[in-house]
Amino acid sequence: MKKILITNDDGIFSDGIARLAEAALKFGEVWVVAPDSQRSAVSHSVTLRHSIDAWKTDFPVAGVHAFACDGMPADCVRIGVLNIVPGKPDHVFSGINYGYNLASDIQYSATAGAAFEAAFQGVHTIAFSEGASPLHEVTDRYLGEIIGELLDKPLRKNHIWNVNFPGCPLSECRGVLRERKVSTDVFYLDHYNETPVSEGRTSYMVEGVRKWEAAEGTDLRAILDSYVSIGTAANIS
Repeated sequence: MKKILITNDDGIFSDGIARLAEAALKFGEVWVVAPDSQRSAVSHSVTLRHSIDAWKTDFPVAGVHAFACDGMPADCVRIGVLNIVPGKPDHVFSGINYGYNLASDIQYSATAGAAFEAAFQGVHTIAFSEGASPLHEVTDRYLGEIIGELLDKPLRKNHIWNVNFPGCPLSECRGVLRERKVSTDVFYLDHYNETPVSEGRTSYMVEGVRKWEAAEGTDLRAILDSYVSIGTAANIS
């Protein structure tokens, strides 16, 4: 039986990781090693200057071996692959992230960062993300089907499968687009709001405005057009 390790960056008690674990049980033995709280946008950070703890925890899906960890998502993958899952997992799934991971945002994503760490460890990996919305109709419709399609589909060294589900009603989803390139366009146009704190000191809070343009054939264009996007990504070729 295949061993599947699952992590995320939204925390072990997020809705997305429970839904992914439930779907994964149809394909093998499932192990979850995930952060004990929110760790979004930490990219591929790992802990080097102090120890990290992991502990067994209750999980809402029966039959899953679940561990919470006080490290980063990439730490969760490292200890999961190297120490916790007996004999090393056959696959790593990262997600389902609350919010898309595509275009230039991949470089900040800890969902992608954890997936890249798994690829570096030589494990076949799929990252899953969806719109930051309570609407999961498209994900629920296609998740199991896409896992089955990609589970044994080969990847180049240090590459991951990157899947994004549009946050629209199923009736508005136009289907699945494969072989999507990572868009070089920005997903959000960022700026910082300034607030004076004291003499010589200013507080800055980031705010992003969604960009609605992207080149054809890219992951961002697929999501903007209400398609499920499937493609590969790598941060070391």
